Amino acid sequence: MDSQSYFGLVDYIVFAAVLASSSAIGIYFRFTGGKQKTFKEYMLADNSMPMLPVAFSLMASFMSAITILGVSKENYMFGTQFIVINISYIISTPIVCYFYLPVFFRLQNTSVYEYLERRFGLLTRTTASLAFSLQMTLYMGIVLYAPALALSAVTGISLQWSIIAVGLVCTFYSTLGGMKAVLVTDVFQSLLMFAAVFAVITRGVIDHGVSNIFKIAREGERLEFFNVSPDPRERHTIWSLGIGGIFTYCSLYGVNQAQVQRLLTIKDLRRAQGSLWIQWPILTLLSLSTSFAGLVLYAQYYLCDPMKSGRISNSDQLLPLYVVETMGMIPGLSGLFVSGIFSGSLSTVSSALNSLAAVTVQDYILPFAPKSLGIGEKQATKISKILACVYGGVCMTIAFSAKLLGTGVLQASLTIFGAVGGPLLSLFTLGMLCKCANQKGAMSGLLIGLVFTLWIGFGRPKPPPPSLRGGSVDNTTLITSRSLGEGVSLGNITMTEMMVDVANMTQGADNAEVVESTSFLHEIYAVSYMWIAAIGFLITLLVGVIVSRLTGGNEILDHDLFATWVRLPPPSAALNENVCSDKVDLPDNAEVPQVSSSTKLTPESTKL
Repeated sequence: MDSQSYFGLVDYIVFAAVLASSSAIGIYFRFTGGKQKTFKEYMLADNSMPMLPVAFSLMASFMSAITILGVSKENYMFGTQFIVINISYIISTPIVCYFYLPVFFRLQNTSVYEYLERRFGLLTRTTASLAFSLQMTLYMGIVLYAPALALSAVTGISLQWSIIAVGLVCTFYSTLGGMKAVLVTDVFQSLLMFAAVFAVITRGVIDHGVSNIFKIAREGERLEFFNVSPDPRERHTIWSLGIGGIFTYCSLYGVNQAQVQRLLTIKDLRRAQGSLWIQWPILTLLSLSTSFAGLVLYAQYYLCDPMKSGRISNSDQLLPLYVVETMGMIPGLSGLFVSGIFSGSLSTVSSALNSLAAVTVQDYILPFAPKSLGIGEKQATKISKILACVYGGVCMTIAFSAKLLGTGVLQASLTIFGAVGGPLLSLFTLGMLCKCANQKGAMSGLLIGLVFTLWIGFGRPKPPPPSLRGGSVDNTTLITSRSLGEGVSLGNITMTEMMVDVANMTQGADNAEVVESTSFLHEIYAVSYMWIAAIGFLITLLVGVIVSRLTGGNEILDHDLFATWVRLPPPSAALNENVCSDKVDLPDNAEVPQVSSSTKLTPESTKL
């Protein structure tokens, strides 16, 4: 098939119009309002954003192009069991709304990691923010590279130019327009993502009919919802998706810098909580729609698998192939689909650029900058804009390097993304929930949790990946596909296994090396990737509590740093007791120490 014949001038015009529209939004916000001259406006949109744009941005920030391509491939290859993860969305939303979010709103810190300094000290803050910066920087490159690779194979769009175009555009509007531009473009790009998915669904229903799509899926054993196996080595079960999904969702929406920063653009807690509740059905709708699109693909190709016939080299190209084969003859539709796919990349990368710039200024520059520099609002804003440009360049560099470094960059960054999520979530939970937790316990728990999850993800030798059932191709059995997800944890509820599948683009999963392994290692590495975040969470929490108690606990309590329902002694009493011991004897005339807190960057006090 000559795929380029299906991507004509009109399609390129549509694609270019989408990129130009995103750039125009950045220009508009650069020259309106406060013109992004203050740090608060640039990073937090002056706390003036409505609930709906923030809700769409929360969904779009991590519902990337990888997700759209990967969820449809997941349902095509393995069935519908993954849909169960939507249960964890509704369970996790109130946890984030009423446990984590009130604490961040009380503090009003631009960087979520400033909380960790107030609770556990500067070392804990710096360590956690470094881990976040590493995972987000690597992931940005993958978000650009993966969809560009998939689409270039079936549309004829140059891989290099697609990376450059999307990278430059999102860097441009993120740098110029700040958080306001990012939020508004996320709404625009979210609608394009829905348009792309619904275009596939509409075409599939017209060609096959809803009942026939489900009939074919049932005959191909693709309809599965109630795998209740308690075996943690099972790739997807109700337990792994439901319970494991809760930890990944909370790590993403509860303590992730990119998401909390968006919620802080709303002026009060009640509206921020409302925004989170609004994004839940939006996220679920896109997840379910993309899953149904995967069944459409199966109805189209179950008799002749495109990989078996050699039309594509990787299953992540299934969705683009379907579009160019069934809708490519209609001018503009392929361009609309490509725009929707790359809109997912735009929204994710722009969110990462903005949050990374905020973390760099707040966590690496301001705490360590000499007071003689006198960094104020204007200087901090200028530095943030420069950093957004720098991170944009790093993003494109990683995207280009991914092809050369192959599995090293892709597999490593995806493993880090998940392995960091569980321990970081546990670190914040430890601080907000456990009155006895101190810096020694927090650092011990974080480091041991990270080492353990990274060991599971990177440890070698790996056991042979399990073979999965396939459909029929010309009355023969599909070639078996191997899962790369085993032993890999991803702390992102909207990407999960789909992101791991992207590694197949350069890795060639069907050529996975079969190695011998000890029984113990085999069992450890065979644990489903959906459990890794939960394992990291529990290890970090357990070690943190034990070490804190063994090292004397925490004597000084700040009510602002704990969850709302954690009962603390009155402020005067809290300063005179060690909560990890039954009784602390102090002289009657003992001087009460004062609670210290880190300096915030505010318009009134901006110089260090």
